[in-house]
Amino acid sequence: MRILIATDAWAPQVNGVVQTVSQVVAQLTAQGHEVRVIHPGLFKTIPCPTYPEIRLALWPFTRLRNELNWFKPQAVHIVTEGPIGLAMRLLAHGRKLPFTTAYHTQFPEYVKARSGIPIRFTAALLRWFHRPSKAVMVPTQSVINTLKSRGLTSCVLWQRGVDLNRFNPQQSAASKHLSYSPRDLPLDDAQQVELLRRLNACSIEKPVFLYAGRVAVEKNLDAFLSLELPGEKWIAGDGPARKALEKQYPEARWFGMLNHVALAELYKKADVFVFPSMTDTFGLVLLEAMASGCPVAAFPVNGPLDVVGDSGAGVLDWNLKTAAMAALKIERQVPLEHARSFTWENCAEQFQGYLAPIGISASVPKQVKATHKPISNRP
Repeated sequence: MRILIATDAWAPQVNGVVQTVSQVVAQLTAQGHEVRVIHPGLFKTIPCPTYPEIRLALWPFTRLRNELNWFKPQAVHIVTEGPIGLAMRLLAHGRKLPFTTAYHTQFPEYVKARSGIPIRFTAALLRWFHRPSKAVMVPTQSVINTLKSRGLTSCVLWQRGVDLNRFNPQQSAASKHLSYSPRDLPLDDAQQVELLRRLNACSIEKPVFLYAGRVAVEKNLDAFLSLELPGEKWIAGDGPARKALEKQYPEARWFGMLNHVALAELYKKADVFVFPSMTDTFGLVLLEAMASGCPVAAFPVNGPLDVVGDSGAGVLDWNLKTAAMAALKIERQVPLEHARSFTWENCAEQFQGYLAPIGISASVPKQVKATHKPISNRP
């Protein structure tokens, strides 16, 4: 099948959307599908207001129209609601081509956190954007319930996965020899070795509470950094709020943006992964941490409720300090076993099953069965 994917999120961005789409593309390509990804790197771009690390494509309409004419896709999927996603939505809808969309980001909540604009206004825009979609792929049931309450009825559950070869509790070769040899040790990474040397040279006060992800206002990092906790707080990631937060909380260790190989080392060394966000749809970092044997502390909100739930792999509590301290008592094997039930193979299978083939009349695609045991939405 020829599959055209339109996305405003792509490398060099490092986030859950890019990770998910990259993994799905790799899985589909390995199965013999021809996948064409239209991303900001193919266009002239400008920095996103308030978030300059994200680049927005300028005038993507003509290029997308040509891609549709040349590639002749048998299915079209729109990942994001940015300039590329909007242009593809207008083109596909105008040509009466069936297409699917995804809901990766709690956009109304993010906009409210950044600007104060009421949720009802941005929710109305999202309803207009996604309404023609044959299937709106959503990562958790709780977010599906929220979207349905806002008038989107074509939502389907599209779960995520984790790369267990990359994220696991096993000691890496790099941590043993602290050197980088790409010819002899292709799985090692220069940034990984540099990080390990840095950690090896300093004194670490246990326990270690780790956050990894964007450093932005909507991630609610103050709720974590302001806690009185024993040991150390580690922050891996970058974003528009980092400079101010780093100045406000100099006692925390700030590692900046790390690739996945280096980040995997932090998960292994951390005692608890703290996730203070209250606006995420899923939180891939939750799976990465658990796959490394690191238990989770979070609020009982969308994302953690679905990913952690009552699995015993973490503690969800409206008092984040209570959750963090209680998570210290969880055996590392518990989150590891829970994370193993999420696979990228199943994620790609669901994605393919939801696609709306062009030229074939179809309603909302049938739900694809999940491979892991459902989780209760109780904290």
